[in-house]
Amino acid sequence: MTEEHKQNAGSDASEPLRDAQGREVMQFPCRFPLKTFGRGDHEDFEQVIIDLLRPHCGEDCRFEISRNRSSGGKFQSLTVTFEASSREQLDAIYRALSDCEHVVMSL
Repeated sequence: MTEEHKQNAGSDASEPLRDAQGREVMQFPCRFPLKTFGRGDHEDFEQVIIDLLRPHCGEDCRFEISRNRSSGGKFQSLTVTFEASSREQLDAIYRALSDCEHVVMSL
């Protein structure tokens, strides 16, 4: 566990996210842009990502989505912006994305 994770473990939704030097990085709740990358040939990539996010964000969460493809078409990216409620929520989302075979990388 990184020093930043240790410092923020157990923080509640109203506590700001701080870096290792104690500087405030993010205050929850906030609009959060999540970028994911997948292979260009996966036609249902957007639905896969929304299906992964929905259990962590709730049925009434609104997603703003922008899509891009690499110039050669080998990769695609989605930027999904939503209301993030806590560091724990984001950690759970990133774990779900890293376990997904269709996700190459997420930021």
